[in-house]
Amino acid sequence: MSAWLWLLVPFAPLLGAALLPWLRERALPWLWLSGLPALLAALQPPMALELPWLWEGVRWGADDVLTRAWLGFSAVLWTCAAVFASSSLGNGAGRLRFWMFWQLAVAGNLLLIIATDALSFYLGFSAMSLSAYGLIVHRGGPGPRRAGRLYLQLAICGEMLLLAGLLLRTHAADQAFDFASWQAQPIDHLTLALLLLGLGLKAGFWPLHVWLPLAHPEAPAPASAVLSGAMLKAGILGIWRCVPETDPTLTAWSMPLLLIGLFGALYAAALGLCAGKSKAVLAWSSVSQMGWLLMVMALAWSLEAPSPALLTLLVLFGVHHGLAKGALFLAAGMVHEGRLPRPGWLLLVLPALAIMGAPLTSGAAVKYLFKDALHDSLFAAWAPWLTLASFATALLLLRALWLMWRDQQYASAPPAAGQWLPWALLSLAAGVSDWCMSPAYWMLVPAYGSLWLGGRCMPAGIATSSAVWRPWPCA
Repeated sequence: MSAWLWLLVPFAPLLGAALLPWLRERALPWLWLSGLPALLAALQPPMALELPWLWEGVRWGADDVLTRAWLGFSAVLWTCAAVFASSSLGNGAGRLRFWMFWQLAVAGNLLLIIATDALSFYLGFSAMSLSAYGLIVHRGGPGPRRAGRLYLQLAICGEMLLLAGLLLRTHAADQAFDFASWQAQPIDHLTLALLLLGLGLKAGFWPLHVWLPLAHPEAPAPASAVLSGAMLKAGILGIWRCVPETDPTLTAWSMPLLLIGLFGALYAAALGLCAGKSKAVLAWSSVSQMGWLLMVMALAWSLEAPSPALLTLLVLFGVHHGLAKGALFLAAGMVHEGRLPRPGWLLLVLPALAIMGAPLTSGAAVKYLFKDALHDSLFAAWAPWLTLASFATALLLLRALWLMWRDQQYASAPPAAGQWLPWALLSLAAGVSDWCMSPAYWMLVPAYGSLWLGGRCMPAGIATSSAVWRPWPCA
């Protein structure tokens, strides 16, 4: 397969955006195709593409597991959400403007994933971050404008912090822009702090999450799906690639990051239980899950040597959460417009169970690897708190499902096929994605998952189910 396929990954969405002013409505049914080159590259990656005519050191594409997994689930999520959006948005005002921002965000997100140099990554990251503003404010009105204004202010601050961190990292690497050179160089505390702040504002972990609970309830459902499922992960991916594999500075930051991630996981779950809208609950769930990803990085940074198991954990966590949360946000939008039949609710529960870590779901593999890594680390004493965070996640997802059930009482007609089919595909993928990537866990995880969820969370969840069903005073 030709290396030029990597060029199509970001340029196919840009081509769709360029054709919109001329083809207008005729182009909309075909825009979902712009994610297919990325999916093909993830399945059969060609050789990396050198592009010295853009700038020195530009190289797009890699066949490592992190790039392939991130590119694969992002392409699937953007494609399914695009099909859903073409059906759910209708012919309202600003539809073409929405799709222009959408295509630019797709191009930026896919470019930053395949970039192996900091300049390409920053270009893609900026295009994605700034274009997301148009998705948040699409519906118009005071609520979306307020959420969009806060998002844009923080996005610009994040861009400035990230640029400063990248410049310091480049200086330390003797003007080299490629991530391979950066990962062989030590990092200082100031550079690490700038990168964590700049990329953390996009990742949305506590305390850099303030835009997230405001933006998701106001954005259309497909925009929320890609914001939470794909765009948040860009911040985590950037942090992972910009820092060395091991470094004393990272070790010094590992304990504070673990505590921040753990507090964020619990804090966001508590506030999510107070939310009265399903999309707001799912937004707080995303903040909580980003806390878990932050803890994965803290575990990796605490080790003296790189751990393949923690890289696998990061990959599996990113894939399963991206697909599952995308499916849940699409479902939250769908139940407002159509009434799901009872078999449809069985499918809707699948991504929620995956995030909870239920047995035989993709989340069970993540729980198993996380438990294993934690008990083999310096942070084994924190295991009971992680059990509490896992229980809080289960409560939060149960409340989101109940709010969706309440919302659909006002709908009568079934959802359109253009919404049902992409949502069903994402829901199924969320439940089995990690099993397809790691079949060996079929032998390991069910027994552990039954112990973790059944033995610890289920009885407690039944005993405190009133926390999910009753109306909270702060809702």
